[in-house]
Amino acid sequence: MASPKSRPRDGYPGRALSLILATAVALVAIMFATGYKTPHLGIDLAGGSSVTLQAHAPKDKPASSVNSTSMNQAVAILNARVNGLGVSDATVQTEGSDTIVVTVPKGQKNNNQILNEIGTTALLYFRPVIAEAYSGVLPAAKPSATPSAGASSTATATATPSATATTKVQAQPGGTASPTTKAQGDALSQALTAAGSTASSTAKATTTAKATTTAAATSTAKAVAGTGTPTPAPTATAPVNTATQGLSGTVPAALSTQFNNVDCSKQVDRTDYQGKSTDDAVACAQEKDPTTGLWIKYALGPVAVAGTNVSSASATVSTTTGGWQINLNFDSKGTSEFAKTTSTLVSATAPANQFAIVLDGLVQSSPSVNQAITGGQAQITGSFTEQQASALADTLNYGALPLSFKTQTVQTVSPQLGSNQLTAGIVSGAIGLALVILYSLIYYRGLGLVAIAGLSMSAVLTYSIMSLLGGTIHFALNLPAVCGAIVAIGITADSFVVYFERIRDEIRKGSSLRPAVQRAWPRARRTILVSDFVSFLAAAVLYFFTVGSVQGFAFTLGLTTLLDVVVIFLFTKPLITLLARRAFFAEGHPMSGLDPKRLGGRPLVRGGRRRPAETKEA
Repeated sequence: MASPKSRPRDGYPGRALSLILATAVALVAIMFATGYKTPHLGIDLAGGSSVTLQAHAPKDKPASSVNSTSMNQAVAILNARVNGLGVSDATVQTEGSDTIVVTVPKGQKNNNQILNEIGTTALLYFRPVIAEAYSGVLPAAKPSATPSAGASSTATATATPSATATTKVQAQPGGTASPTTKAQGDALSQALTAAGSTASSTAKATTTAKATTTAAATSTAKAVAGTGTPTPAPTATAPVNTATQGLSGTVPAALSTQFNNVDCSKQVDRTDYQGKSTDDAVACAQEKDPTTGLWIKYALGPVAVAGTNVSSASATVSTTTGGWQINLNFDSKGTSEFAKTTSTLVSATAPANQFAIVLDGLVQSSPSVNQAITGGQAQITGSFTEQQASALADTLNYGALPLSFKTQTVQTVSPQLGSNQLTAGIVSGAIGLALVILYSLIYYRGLGLVAIAGLSMSAVLTYSIMSLLGGTIHFALNLPAVCGAIVAIGITADSFVVYFERIRDEIRKGSSLRPAVQRAWPRARRTILVSDFVSFLAAAVLYFFTVGSVQGFAFTLGLTTLLDVVVIFLFTKPLITLLARRAFFAEGHPMSGLDPKRLGGRPLVRGGRRRPAETKEA
């Protein structure tokens, strides 16, 4: 006789039931917490948006680069960007020799997001900064008071990052030098830091000036680096063109004309001026400087590290700032080049110690380098929203387009099948489910309730997972996917039938219910696993060797097949084990579906024992 502490012969079914019930509750809770309460519908059921792109040869490539090879490569990259795992129901197709049409289901991405993700070439470069300057027109400055004669000023050289301002010596076009002060937050809005390293709160400078004045002096006085002589602030009342206010660093002669003519405050000037990767270039900032509210333009050196050397990129929330950032991992070549370049920049003076991260011709950030970055990891931080950070990470992950594309049209696509067909599919699935339930109740009686409970659990898991996948990987429920879900009803019901019939076979042989449940399980388990494996294998082959809406069918079929295994192991088997301990089932009640008399076996006496077989009279 087993001791009270020994494991029951039929195990602990309550634990498995608790696990799957807790999982179902957690999935439903996450579904409501995230707002992903309904599955996304595909193009054939909900419509979407269509973008037509025309290919052009990049500036540094001949017109012949627009060919079938580069177009196919562009289609593959665009398909990866908008279709992810191939289950979002987005389509990327070529039309003619130089046109690509991208169609995305409604509710997944709006037109602006489509343009942001597929209209850019995602050419990422890391270039050293040669010079920088504010660009555009400053608002009129109010007259300021001149410091009184008693005002005193001192300048101290310091490397502390706590300085409230840094002074950068700028060369005037006429050859004179005057300082320009940038606030501490100038470099904090967008920064590149090594993983595990601490970013400096200001751009590294060889000298910083701290001006102290008497109470009579105003805060508008500026100190020239290396001297203690204060200079009065401008007293101009008219708008000032910042392009003539000087720049930090020295612009190469070959770039001076272009650099002076670029006005980043004008949309038409914020374009891609990148030429060959081995040449210097001019670029505007992606956004205004958050501290000053002004645009900044840059003179940049040759490409130090190309974006093609980024092995992976991901969007995460920064543990330091709480904002969104893009984590970059470089391949072996990129790690080596990045380490070499940052080792050179760390010893330079501002702005030559800065790195410009240039994406499609615009500077995303221009951080200072405070130490050599040798680990092959870095972060791009800035005023990113979740969508912006995710979109940038996606474009970096899937690579740069080999061609330039110009958006021709953006159109709304109406549903090909519409709500009527969706309703028909749901009605047909409901009819099939109702027939399965009716058959289970008539044929299996009490056991039919177990089948209904198992189907309900499978439905909850399937619906919640599809809803969550729709919000995370943009899984779209198109009509083929709906068909896959309907087929899954038969797969789940088939597993119930296999197990129920194995139990009934054991009862026909004269076994009581509890031993019958345990003896039937190993054989039923093998049959169920083999059947589900065949279904899953078919789904996997369809998924990997087909495209378009068929992938949606394969994905749904594979998902529901896996869920069938989970339900039969963690729900159906434990539930039947618990029910076998109840007298209603254990004693073979006629409504239990396990009545030995109806099954052709020997009937049970009270207590679950079999009556002895009767012999026929001679």
